[in-house]
Amino acid sequence: MNLTHLETFLEIAETGNFNKAAENLHVTQSTVSARVKALEDSLGRTLFKRNHNGVELSPAGRQLQRYTASMLRLWKQARHEVCLPPGLNATLALSSQFSLWSRLILHWMPWMRQHAPDVALRLDTNYSNAMMRQLSDGVLDIGVMYSPRQIPGLRIEKLLEEQLVMVSTSPVKEPDDWRKNYILVDWGDVFRNIHNEHFPDMATPPIYVGLGDLGLRYILENGGSGYFPMRVVRPHLQAGELFLVPDTPTIQRPAYMVYAKSSNNKALVDQALEGLRIIAASESEE
Repeated sequence: MNLTHLETFLEIAETGNFNKAAENLHVTQSTVSARVKALEDSLGRTLFKRNHNGVELSPAGRQLQRYTASMLRLWKQARHEVCLPPGLNATLALSSQFSLWSRLILHWMPWMRQHAPDVALRLDTNYSNAMMRQLSDGVLDIGVMYSPRQIPGLRIEKLLEEQLVMVSTSPVKEPDDWRKNYILVDWGDVFRNIHNEHFPDMATPPIYVGLGDLGLRYILENGGSGYFPMRVVRPHLQAGELFLVPDTPTIQRPAYMVYAKSSNNKALVDQALEGLRIIAASESEE
């Protein structure tokens, strides 16, 4: 099966249009049509149905779409490992949620370079659900995330626990003063559930952000309050730029590392996991 045909199939499935797919792939529409026909001939099934808006996947096309992205990721991983330059003997693929990158992964990378200099690191950031799919597909060795799911064949290990505290850009002297300019940062399902338990009567805040760094930058520049990791706001507290809001709870946010119970690279994965444990422990002591 031609991988270019599979890439073309995915592009059409995403755009719903042969012409748009051809434009994105920088080929002619006739080339796209020829690739689809060759793929359909090899499978003996029609993959697309035409409609007034373009095309949509046939039942066979929907089945193929479930596997195509994984097939292409596996091929790219295999190509990366086969084409390692001299001095590198193995590859380790790790993905992490963005908010854990600066705390863990940036410190873990030099640790790995020191302890496993012959290993090529393939690193990425992603959301928990995407990482779980990649772990299941076998294209990812380790995922570092906040909200893992129990999936057969994968092991979930608690790595650290974030301490989320409410801070404000000015001292809060009266109860509930912080509510006036409160920003709700989405720290995940666990945080939302605990937050709702503590503040069941809170009206919908005027600002809701899905990225903690964005929320912190906003209140530092414009004033306000919100929940952020203690490790992040500590320098601002010491500098008098932020203040802890009294009588508000600290919310725990655990982070986990997820990996396969069995792996062809078990020794390497175990070494990488140990490095993450060491970095997490040193960060917790600060």
